Amino acid sequence: MAEPRTPSESAQGGGQPQEADVLRHILRSPGYLKTLVLCALIGIPVSLAAFWFLVALHELEHVLWADLPSAVGLTDPPWWWPFPLLLFAGTVVGLIARHLPGAGGDVPGAGLHTGVASSAALPGILLAAAACLPFGAVLGPEAPLIALGGGLALLFRDLSRAPATPRGLALLGAAGSAAAIAAIFGNPLVAAVLLIEVAGVGGPQLFAVMLPALLSSGIGSLVFTGLGRWTGLGTGDLSLKLYAPLPRLDAPDVFWAVAIGAVFAVALHPVSVGARAVADYVTRRPFARTVLCALGAAACAALYALITGRSPAEAALSGQAALGSLAADPYAWGVGALLALLLFKGIAYALCLGSLRGGPVFPGLFLGAAAGVLLAPLPGLGIAPAMAAGMAAATATMLRLPVSSVILVVLLLGSAAMMPVVILAAVVAFVVTELLPAGRPAPAPAGGT
Repeated sequence: MAEPRTPSESAQGGGQPQEADVLRHILRSPGYLKTLVLCALIGIPVSLAAFWFLVALHELEHVLWADLPSAVGLTDPPWWWPFPLLLFAGTVVGLIARHLPGAGGDVPGAGLHTGVASSAALPGILLAAAACLPFGAVLGPEAPLIALGGGLALLFRDLSRAPATPRGLALLGAAGSAAAIAAIFGNPLVAAVLLIEVAGVGGPQLFAVMLPALLSSGIGSLVFTGLGRWTGLGTGDLSLKLYAPLPRLDAPDVFWAVAIGAVFAVALHPVSVGARAVADYVTRRPFARTVLCALGAAACAALYALITGRSPAEAALSGQAALGSLAADPYAWGVGALLALLLFKGIAYALCLGSLRGGPVFPGLFLGAAAGVLLAPLPGLGIAPAMAAGMAAATATMLRLPVSSVILVVLLLGSAAMMPVVILAAVVAFVVTELLPAGRPAPAPAGGT
């Protein structure tokens, strides 16, 4: 049997394209296949660890914000409830940032990173997340999960005594992070695409190629949908006919999606710029200023509760639980409550992004959904497309990951019917965000990751 040719030999012989030969050569290499098997095995314990970590966070949040108030005879947490909880969170994170390796992980205002946490930094990252997320920080769990998955993957590699190479380390770290992040999104595709975009494998060229393709596919979907309705003809597709009718998009939905993308990018720009300014401010005196920012976030939640008469938990925490109730009954919030929510949760979001530990995804989704509900009465818009465009625009603005934002929002909606609106809002928001002044640079990632 003839030995497989190397990529260079194949290119010189005028055979198949060199890219295909390079891929085949990589797949046939014993080292890569061993790494692939190890990644598959690592996914099991990493997923188990991520699952129980999320369960612990959820249960602790329920105890702090539901069980304890009920135990003292309260139906909802009082307006002052966030102060002691976030004081504790700020104190713990400040101490970790000052004294433990890795400083408790990256400041979330710097964005998501795929750097693998060292074994020395991982305990501080998990402890900081446990002290922040259930205690009222306006952050989500995705950044600690990425660190948890990548750190555990390397730990299992060390235990298995697998050979360490730069490529192997990168593959194992990405595999572990993807397995962990899939636990929170409940979908492996979102996790894989998110890790690809966060890693930035293709650099600026990846986004330069991806944005036109994404935008063109969204426009193409609208054209095909419109022609199909106008002519009554079909080209054949792979869509399933579900028992419930899906919402239909109209021309006003498309117009408002573009407008929402641009407006949300401008409106949320101060949040991301402010978060980086807060992070720079906290760096000089990490303990005292982390505590101060945490108390500032608590004040925002307390003011929201005092003004609206609603629970301060709506303006605190990640918004993951509140997002479901908002989608189920969007009219439960009045216009005044929605405006107060956007103001105070937005300020608390910026403070937490710059000082505490967690991830930026779920608060951005919730703020986008709340703003979409507020804009839904616009002529020809409606709740479903407004929330879809709002979540897509807010997520793309805060994460600067347009493809991940589209997939995540479509997954949350449980239908691809709103996909053209989601794509338009995400692409417009991303482009506008990139064209706005960047402000001060993001803080450098924490050491030990």
